[in-house]
Amino acid sequence: MSAHPQLSVVVPVHNEEDNVAPLVAEILAALRGRIDFEIVYVDDTSRDATLQRLRQLQASTPELRVIRHLANAGQSTAVRNGVKAARAPWIATLDGDGQNDPADIPHLLDKRASAVADVKLFAGWRVNRQDSGSKRWASKWANAIRSRMLHDATPDTGCGIKLFEREAFLDLPYFDHMHRYLPALMQRAGWQTVSVPVNHRHRTAGVSKYNNLGRALAGIRDLRGVAWLIVRSRRTAVEEVTP
Repeated sequence: MSAHPQLSVVVPVHNEEDNVAPLVAEILAALRGRIDFEIVYVDDTSRDATLQRLRQLQASTPELRVIRHLANAGQSTAVRNGVKAARAPWIATLDGDGQNDPADIPHLLDKRASAVADVKLFAGWRVNRQDSGSKRWASKWANAIRSRMLHDATPDTGCGIKLFEREAFLDLPYFDHMHRYLPALMQRAGWQTVSVPVNHRHRTAGVSKYNNLGRALAGIRDLRGVAWLIVRSRRTAVEEVTP
């Protein structure tokens, strides 16, 4: 593995022991021979064998790096810590439950290759979601409310598979659940974003870490905060003055 990879794949996990090995294998199949990459797993204090499985995989997977939270901090913090630890200028993120398809990462890279330089985020769009009816219904309404308040022109901000520039991401304001508002935050910073249709799969192992009510209550508070950030934003181009 190179000390200067072109792409870092960041995967936050919490109690996903049975999903670790299959997902790592799929990432390797999708990217080996295509791009110089690393995989950065962030274990958010799993109570099962997730960390043990990751350590075992490191022996046979030179691309794999593992970071462990010392206290439970949630998905947004795990993503941010993974991005901070990453060594590549571009980041791909995947949910650790296996519902995102690593085979879509090359598709996102192709979209980046043909895009203008101001596009800093390529967001996955689950056009055929494989979740329960209640979860799809809740997501539909949440996306509609978010779009009306933030005007981010993004049909699906909850999809875990994304491709973005590391520097642009780390320049964004950080708060819990920020990973659900990346298109609006990137646009607030002056960058363009693109939604890309991607595959979505059934969860085959483990259980979801979220419920619809919890998401709704947190989402209302977060939406108000992001809307305030957008209203209070001010940008200007700068230039260096030389003698």
